[in-house]
Amino acid sequence: MRRFVSWNVNGLRAVEKKGFVEIITDLNADLVALQEIKALPEQLSEAVQNIPGYTSYWFSAQKKGYAGVATYSKELPLSVIYGIDHHDHDYEGRVLTLEFNDFFFVNAYFPNSQHGLLRMDYKLRFNHDLLAFAQTLAANKTVVICGDFNVAHKEIDLTNPKQNEKNPGFAPEERAWMDEFLAAGFVDTFRMFNQNSGQYTWWSYRFNARERNIGWRIDYFCVDAKSAERVKAAAILPEVLGSDHCPVSLDFA
Repeated sequence: MRRFVSWNVNGLRAVEKKGFVEIITDLNADLVALQEIKALPEQLSEAVQNIPGYTSYWFSAQKKGYAGVATYSKELPLSVIYGIDHHDHDYEGRVLTLEFNDFFFVNAYFPNSQHGLLRMDYKLRFNHDLLAFAQTLAANKTVVICGDFNVAHKEIDLTNPKQNEKNPGFAPEERAWMDEFLAAGFVDTFRMFNQNSGQYTWWSYRFNARERNIGWRIDYFCVDAKSAERVKAAAILPEVLGSDHCPVSLDFA
């Protein structure tokens, strides 16, 4: 059994000061995917770059202090794929894929459609290209895709759906793409086990939102439908602090 963890850290240098290395060590996952690292590897401490027991892989945005993903792995991958061969997306350091014997592990940081939905067209292009990439991988072996999808799929996935119907992360176009993604042969693993409301992965820093659990579920582990039987558990880890997101986990056979 393998344990996977995904976490939008919203600035790796900031979360290092809040016990990041100890948190990752305690989680003891086989693979850890980070999003929104907001750093180049050379800007990070030796302790963050080289956590004992792990090899780290980095795909930073070319724009400093922005986006970027990283993956820590206990097992050496067969290959590492940086980006999805689309300059617009790869410039922003959004997708990092590790290939293993019997699965691909895709770490993805989806764009935010932004206030006024000013970046919706770009986000939908990214979503479309990411889905095509994942489908190509899934033709060969199991695909596990995780990260901050920047969308709450259903009304159950956020505290105030009615007030957010035209806001970034819950706009109709974004939710429709999530429908399309799942219909194309992927499974939202958390909802395989938990149909309860009040299960969130992101809370605003304002209004004591986390303490009051006014949140959104926008961080996911998904697998290709053919491999769903390999999923043994999926969870949200709200007790892990340090970011405005909490980690999500997957137990995988």
